[in-house]
Amino acid sequence: MPHKSLNPATGLLLKEFVSWDALRLHSALEKARIAQQSWAKTGFSYRAAVLNGAAKHLRMDCDGLAALITLEMGKPLHEALAEVRKCATVCDYYAEHAEAFLKPEPVATDARKSYIAHLPLGLVLAIMPWNFPFWQAFRAAVPALMAGNAVLLKHAPNVPQCALALEAIFRECDLPEGLFTTLLIETDLVPEAISLVDAVTFTGSEAAGRKVAACAGQNLKKCVLELGGSDPFIVLHDADLESTVDTAVASRFQNCGQSCIAAKRFIVVPQIAEAFLDSLKIKVEALRIGDPMLESTQIGPMARLGLRDALESQVNDTLAMGAVAVTGCRPDSREGYYYLPSILDQVAPETPACKEELFGPVAVVIRAQSEQDAIRIANSTRFGLGSSIWSRDAARAEKLAADIQAGCTFVNGMVKSDPRLPFGGVKASGYGRELSRIGMHEFVNAKTVWIR
Repeated sequence: MPHKSLNPATGLLLKEFVSWDALRLHSALEKARIAQQSWAKTGFSYRAAVLNGAAKHLRMDCDGLAALITLEMGKPLHEALAEVRKCATVCDYYAEHAEAFLKPEPVATDARKSYIAHLPLGLVLAIMPWNFPFWQAFRAAVPALMAGNAVLLKHAPNVPQCALALEAIFRECDLPEGLFTTLLIETDLVPEAISLVDAVTFTGSEAAGRKVAACAGQNLKKCVLELGGSDPFIVLHDADLESTVDTAVASRFQNCGQSCIAAKRFIVVPQIAEAFLDSLKIKVEALRIGDPMLESTQIGPMARLGLRDALESQVNDTLAMGAVAVTGCRPDSREGYYYLPSILDQVAPETPACKEELFGPVAVVIRAQSEQDAIRIANSTRFGLGSSIWSRDAARAEKLAADIQAGCTFVNGMVKSDPRLPFGGVKASGYGRELSRIGMHEFVNAKTVWIR
């Protein structure tokens, strides 16, 4: 079955690519193994120069690369431009800091000399999603490469042009051939690929993550998982209403709501609930939906028709269980995979909108009885990726943050990934971390060296 590149704004086929067979997969893995053995012996200054070259290329071709992202997965062009620029920053960050992150750590023992060396594992298989087709791949690949590993990218099948563009970027910056390879393989070859590499990093759905983790476990391969989220956005009575609502809209509707760390459940206390909802409705209805290639567009199409159909089903089931449609809550009539920016109010705990991840432009408003009830609601999900609390009393919000079960909590700020900070989740949102020093250490062998 070929990899098909479709334009989600029109539904039209852009290109098709022949999927690889097992023979081609084995050839790519063998080439990567040979390249990695040489790469592991290079110095950090050499690797840093290569990554700085990638950053330069990204900035020079930012417009063209962003247009490709928008064409193939549908996000508004201004968001795609920001994504490409962010990829350049992660290259520069690890080029500057990798050597310090991985330098040998001396440890005082009964030996004449003992230390911890951080050595590459070998081949890292990166199974990446379509929603941030450049950023997700770069944030996984760059620290792994700087640590001396090779990276094999198995990208989402609906973004093959982005996947091949990523390989071309690394080729342009003189990364040795085979060290970063895009694998155009079908799902049925993924278990075989996992059996032949040394580690796996996966970003995607909970269901797919469970399969990857099971396969990695069966093959005793190191695995990092970043899965779904149902991030709580807790609004306390003393929140600054205007800035809180502005950020609520940005956090929920960026990338047409197709983000694992988008705010998904807006949990509001009684004193501010009506004012918050009124302001949210005004701002959501003002969002401009349309051609993602236009600078004025704020909401583009969803990435695939099946994703829109699934979202529509979740919303309809939630409405049937008593929720209130404040605005939107239906597909848009225009050509392409559009869904109207939407708000659901008075959503009950047993509904799909609460129990499942809504991966699209739908904000879910939940009324809490008190601050402590808001924390209880925030934790009443199997997910635990991001979270945020909004209050003028930042010290009190910080204390409440300690009670939230999540990989991160932002106080008066939108949840985002940052190369300087570890990124990942708990519970059904996965395990392990990406980014920062901690993320870089996921794919190295912390080797003890002891000398008498």
